[in-house]
This record gives sequence, structure tokens and C-alpha cells, in this order.
Amino acid sequence: MERHADEIAALESWDGGKPLEQTARAEVPMATRCMRYYAGWADKIHGLVVPADGPHHVQVLHEPIGVAGQIVPWNFPLLMFAWKVGPALACGNAVVLKTAEQMPLSALYVASLLHEAGLPDGVLNVVPGFGPTAGAALSSHMGVDKLAFTGSTGTGKIILELSARSNLKPVTLELGGKSPFIVMDDADVDQAVELAHRALFFNQGQCCCAASRTFVQERVYDEFVEKSKARAERRVVGDPFKKGVEQGPQIDGQQLKKILGYVKSGVDGGATLVTGGDRVGSRGFYIQPTVFADVQDEMKIAQEEIFGPIQILKFSLDTANTLARALRVGSVWVNCYDVFDAAIPFGGYKMSGIGREKGAYSLRNYLQTKAVVTPLKDPAWL
Repeated sequence: MERHADEIAALESWDGGKPLEQTARAEVPMATRCMRYYAGWADKIHGLVVPADGPHHVQVLHEPIGVAGQIVPWNFPLLMFAWKVGPALACGNAVVLKTAEQMPLSALYVASLLHEAGLPDGVLNVVPGFGPTAGAALSSHMGVDKLAFTGSTGTGKIILELSARSNLKPVTLELGGKSPFIVMDDADVDQAVELAHRALFFNQGQCCCAASRTFVQERVYDEFVEKSKARAERRVVGDPFKKGVEQGPQIDGQQLKKILGYVKSGVDGGATLVTGGDRVGSRGFYIQPTVFADVQDEMKIAQEEIFGPIQILKFSLDTANTLARALRVGSVWVNCYDVFDAAIPFGGYKMSGIGREKGAYSLRNYLQTKAVVTPLKDPAWL
């Protein structure tokens, strides 16, 4: 992967419209680091010998779960490939991975590199296809022992149902959300504006943990809105292969139409459109970086995942003393955002998912635990 980093980055940008600077500087190095991290785990997964009452020798074995079915999304197919394939292979499993129909290229290419590096035939199988056909078949297959899915909450529910109707295979889900970005009135406003901007607009806003709701204390609210507007209007939108471009096109026309529908909903609902709100030019699926202010909780744009470059600004909050522990969320980034080291577990609470990706926690998804109890005759220590 390191040797072919330039090709992988170009494929990821070509396939999905991501800025090349983003794929080359962030996504490919992160995916490579993740695969190397799990390669390091391969010879460190072991069982236990545990004491038991009476004359028994007890071994606890951690065994591969078998065939792991994995379904990755179109927004970060390369990273999700690494997050899922890495731990599954480290634990000794075979993998059948379905790519999203919109962005299959990087997974197919990296899988070919893994086979070139010596991975045996049949251990890693990549199947591009549509959800209702390939995804449903994988989720329902009686020969699949475990499923891992990243995508929308609605599709996650369908996958759980298909698993239950087939062989009750265990399922881990990394789903969507409506992540809040919280700005207290003692914050450095300029720093907070830049962090909030990146937290929402990264990858054209097509990120499951995008900070699509920004809660700002009233004393600094007006200043924050004005500076957020100015930053959004400076954002460079254009050809993802050109240097300095921060935002490429959305994934496809359907996504563009959906985002513009949310913009209309926000305007019709009474939110203040501070800047943006329209497509850029008449060719391609480009949209203006958009900021809404004065958004109320009952508005559709405040409740639903937009998956686009739309920033929602709201009043809120009195204190931050207990936020990190009080928030029922899977990740809390304090004075930073989108820190995704391979060792840091990632996942959501409530309807944002089941289980965790990355770190040692992800290994649990791909192992079975077996207790082996053997009687002992005349043990010396009893």
C-alpha cells in the first residue's frame, strides 16, 4: 500500500470526487497505518488459563469466528476497508466484502495488492454490487458467520432483520448520526470556527460523524455566525485534482438533489440562510458551502442527517464541566475533531450503531470464545 500510495489516492479521488490532497495526505496514510496496526496483532491474540473450583484445568480459547461478511459505504471506502478487513484477517477469518456500487475501485485495487503480497486465494473476496441484491444475499447467507456494516441507520435495521431471519449471525453496525459541535463562551472563537468548519465540511460533509449541528453559547453566538459565514465563503470548491481545492463534488446527482431538498426545508422552516444554499455552476455535482443560523430543534435540518456541506448553528448550553462524561456518544473530541488513530475505538451510542471499530475492541467482533474444561487427577496444589 505504501509503494502504491499515489495510485490508491488517485483512484479514491477519481471514483468519488474527493480532493486529491485529502486522499493523499490523510486517507491513504490512515488506511495503511490501520492495516499495519492489525498486522501487529496477528501473533498476539491468545487465550487464557483460568482457575476453577475443584480439580479442573480450564482453557479459554479465542478462535476465528469463520466467514465474515462486510459491507462498506461509498463515503470512505478505503478507510472502511482497512477498519474491517484488518481485524478480521488478524483474527484468522475469511472475508467477503461488498463495496458500494458508487465507489468500488480502491477496495478492488488494494485487495489485489494484498493477494500480490501473498494472501491465499479465497481468504479475501471483494464483491461490488447493489444493496438489495449483493448486500441482502450476504446478510442472509447461511454460510456467513458474522456481519459488519457501515452505512445508514435504516439499512442497518434491515441487516439486523436479515441476520435474525437466517442464522442469527452476530452483527456490528457503524451507522449515521447528527453529531453536535459544542462551543462554550470561553473558547477561542477563531479556533472554534476553524475546527467547526473542518468538522462539518470535510469530505463534502459526507461523513457519519460530521459535526452537522453547532451549539454556540449566546454570548459569542453572533460573532461565531459572522466568522463561520466568512470561512464558508472562503472555502475553495472545484476540480478535486487541482492544488488548493478543499471541496469536490458530491458523490452523485441523487445526493446533490437530497442536499438541496434539505436547504429548501431549512428556508421554508424559518431558519436563516446565512450563506450558500445553491449548486456551483451547471456541470458536476458541486454545491456551495452553506451555513444556517437560528435553527430550532423541531426543524428537519436539525434532526436528520444531511450528509452534505450544510452547517447548522444553534444557541445552547450553560456549562461544560461534565460534558465529556454526561454525553451519550461514542467519541468526544475536546478542542479537536476527527482524530482517527488506528488504536482509538470508534462507534456510536443509541441508533448510531452496535459495537466498535478500530483498536483492540474491534478484535472482539471477529473472535469466538470457547471454554475447554479437563478434569485433573491428583493435582499437586489441591
